[in-house]
Amino acid sequence: MKPKKPTAPPIKQLEFLGSSRDDLAAMPAGVRHDIGVELMRVQFGGQPTDFKSMSMVGSGAYELRVRDASGAYRAIYVAKFEAAVYVLHAFQKKTQQTAKADIELAKVRYRMIGGKP
Repeated sequence: MKPKKPTAPPIKQLEFLGSSRDDLAAMPAGVRHDIGVELMRVQFGGQPTDFKSMSMVGSGAYELRVRDASGAYRAIYVAKFEAAVYVLHAFQKKTQQTAKADIELAKVRYRMIGGKP
């Protein structure tokens, strides 16, 4: 009897809402790489290295946190739905607290995927 080959864990599809893909593409290369690696962890069912819950956006929303020499960068995502990880918003953080406009935009996009805040 042959031993079973290990199977790869299921990977969730990555979906970008609104301008989030373009916003991420405009970030420095190192930041794009770091956010990409963290999103891949989430796609495979893991947890990012540095993140926090964004319950003010909606249930299951999280803020990925990446920093480099040029500043602090964030990507707000939702992974609670079965088939996909949704990137709601990607931006450079300018102040200590996440700007209200960034949270509101993420809320609007959260509702686009059927989430109830």
